[in-house]
Amino acid sequence: MKQFTFSDLSRRSGDVLDAAMAGKVSLAKRGKAKVMMMPMEEYERLEQLAAGRREGRAFTLANAPEDDLENLTAGFRQILDEAKGEE
Repeated sequence: MKQFTFSDLSRRSGDVLDAAMAGKVSLAKRGKAKVMMMPMEEYERLEQLAAGRREGRAFTLANAPEDDLENLTAGFRQILDEAKGEE
C-alpha cells in the first residue's frame, strides 16, 4: 500500500490518484493515517462482503424466519433418513 500525506495530495494530486487507481493508498495528516483511497472494484468487493455479513444474521429457534426453520427441519430429516438406511 502506498502512503501519501495531505500535502502530497495538494501538490501531487495526479501521482496520488494514479497510485489509488492501481491499489490502496493511505493519506496521512500529521503522521497519522486518516483517509483510505482505493480502486472502485476493490471498494465494490468490500461492500459486497459487508452486505453478506449483514445478511448472515444469527437467529434462535424462537425468532428464526419460517423458511430457515423449514430448511433446517428438512436437513435434519434427510440426515435421519440417511442414518436409518445405514443400519
